[in-house]
Amino acid sequence: MAYYQHPLDVTALPSWQALQTHRASLQNFNMREAFSTDPERFSKLSLSSCGIFLDYSKNLINQETRELLVNLAQETGLAQSIRALFDGEPINASEARPALHTALRRPIGDKVLVDGVDVMPEVQRVLHQMTEVVGSIHDGLWRGYTEKPITDVVNIGIGGSFLGPQLVSEALLPFAQRGVRCHYLANIDGSEFHELSAKLRAETTLFIVSSKSFSTLETLKNAQAARRWYLAQGGSEAQLYRHFIAVSSNREAAVAFGIHEENIFPMWDWVGGRYSLWSAIGLPIAMSIGMSNFKELLSGAYSMDEHFQSAPFEDNMPVLLALLGIWYGNFWDAQSQAILPYDHYLRNITKHLQQLDMESNGKRVRQDGSPVSCATGPVIWGGVGCNGQHAYHQLLHQGTQLIPADFIVPVVSYNPVADHHQWLYANCLSQSQALMLGKSRAEAEAELRAKGMNEEQVQFLAPHKVIPGNRPSNTLVLERISPRRLGALVAMYEHKVFVQSAIWGINAFDQWGVELGKELGKGVYQRLTGDEQQPAEDPSTQGLIDYFRGRHRG
Repeated sequence: MAYYQHPLDVTALPSWQALQTHRASLQNFNMREAFSTDPERFSKLSLSSCGIFLDYSKNLINQETRELLVNLAQETGLAQSIRALFDGEPINASEARPALHTALRRPIGDKVLVDGVDVMPEVQRVLHQMTEVVGSIHDGLWRGYTEKPITDVVNIGIGGSFLGPQLVSEALLPFAQRGVRCHYLANIDGSEFHELSAKLRAETTLFIVSSKSFSTLETLKNAQAARRWYLAQGGSEAQLYRHFIAVSSNREAAVAFGIHEENIFPMWDWVGGRYSLWSAIGLPIAMSIGMSNFKELLSGAYSMDEHFQSAPFEDNMPVLLALLGIWYGNFWDAQSQAILPYDHYLRNITKHLQQLDMESNGKRVRQDGSPVSCATGPVIWGGVGCNGQHAYHQLLHQGTQLIPADFIVPVVSYNPVADHHQWLYANCLSQSQALMLGKSRAEAEAELRAKGMNEEQVQFLAPHKVIPGNRPSNTLVLERISPRRLGALVAMYEHKVFVQSAIWGINAFDQWGVELGKELGKGVYQRLTGDEQQPAEDPSTQGLIDYFRGRHRG
């Protein structure tokens, strides 16, 4: 099968040119006026699917904008790209691989072929293997070297082996099973290992080493540190298998580490790290919330897969969000996107989406190797509300940059305290409203006069009180954060990222920029430790190496 490629220069398409013309016509578009002239704007520019309600009416668009953006998607062959994704075509052209994370959440009986082989029986086998291990932990049957049941599970991984699982297990903390606590160890910084190990007892701790190659630097170093700590706490080599399991494609290295072969879970080349939480990489999630809830997570993602494949583009949640991102990034020069979850348990969704979006679409050439002719992925940033309101929301409201924002909020809190959640929800809505409405010069002056200020004071302060408004945002509302709805939400963003990559013609599933730093890091380490006498390739790096060596005391 030929590698999937995108031969089009999207900026040369008639639909792109039409959007540029349309953008010029909206130079003075005002959302306040749009709502006042069309009482049905909210209902026309909102939709519900898979347990998620999306309001995208607070955007710098009208119905013609949506039509033109949908035309762009159609002209770039998005429908064919979506089919190629789900059919297992090698859409990761630079590595000649499919990207079949969607196969991980498909139901029993479905068939997905990779090189002519149906991968679904293997997917189901791993789910069964996960069910057995998780059940033995939760039932107290898996015992440590002192025959005490496991109480703490530590996932050792980094990147996609950490961010996605951490997001989900923390977001679904209300569903956590009693008796098992889930922890994450990612950074190679020794302080992180020290702080975590101080909370644990080796005799009741199980480590999951998540590394496809079983040689990822940070993961391997932390696994080795965990092994030394386990032995120092009284554990033995002979009982090591009770305290370490692995998710890896390098079975030999995992066995050599001391992990029993039946406790090694596979990783597949057709699943990228940042899309892998649905696989055995999600084992810490299952350890936390149980396999039935983990399967509900998969079910929610599958429901979004079905919506993504079947809904017309003008009513397709991931497609619309992707097109809005293209609208702002390529036609309004927006360079970043804020993700603002108004839920404590969703506080890490921004970190996961940073990797998902920026590692996927941070590309400068198209699938065929030719340079892109437009901006690609934005900077993803943000954090939990209401904290951001007292920090960076000032930039959103009065800064010089246009920064689209996604607000994410549940209707129901698992931990109601008096009227706290009503205030939280109100703050979320009021922030999106303020971004849209702003405050005019006349309104600012009237407000100051009402406070009894003289005209000189009014004219001095009014410019500082003006808030331009007309700043775009989406609001995503979930009834509550449940496994099924969270699965749909994460899958929605996965598909949004893919849609943008397909329209730009880039590869969302490789990450060669990440690899360069890893390669150079080995040489820097060897020079730091004195194993390499040749100077670094540049004087700055060599100077910093010399500074470290001259002052290192440990």
